[in-house]
Amino acid sequence: MNRTIAILLPLTALAACQTPMASNPAPLGSAVIRNEAGAEIGTARLITQGDAVTVNIALDTPTGSAVHAVHLHETGTCTAPGFTSAGGHLNPAGKQHGARNPQGPHLGDLPNITLSDAGVGSATITLPGTISAVTANIFDANGTAIVVHASADDYMTDPTGGAGSRIACGVFERN
Repeated sequence: MNRTIAILLPLTALAACQTPMASNPAPLGSAVIRNEAGAEIGTARLITQGDAVTVNIALDTPTGSAVHAVHLHETGTCTAPGFTSAGGHLNPAGKQHGARNPQGPHLGDLPNITLSDAGVGSATITLPGTISAVTANIFDANGTAIVVHASADDYMTDPTGGAGSRIACGVFERN
């Protein structure tokens, strides 16, 4: 059998098993994540995947191995130093912070990202809620920022998860 055909047949069979939505993710928005010095250290991309919104985060920092909390914040402004202009965590339902908190989590709660020794890490997270609700909350009049914190999130302590200072920030813009 021709080698090209041997490779293409399994790929064709796999493609036939996918749903149209799964094979056609649609971009919604993106953010460039910058540290306090203004250097680009990552990106975040919002896409529809089936009937959900996912955020794909990629970080490449000079810090080396570390675990960082990453949250969605309620205001699409990233003013250094400190990035306090991004406001609190994105919390349209008025819940408390953290997946381990019985009164949480809120929309801004994302899992920690673990960076390799080279300072590189990534995560793909499905945001809770429908596409229309998530999109309305992220692209509201205030906009939304994605913030990287100095420490890990404990997924429990309200309001910040003990995540420490804000060390990088990006503002989501529609595609």
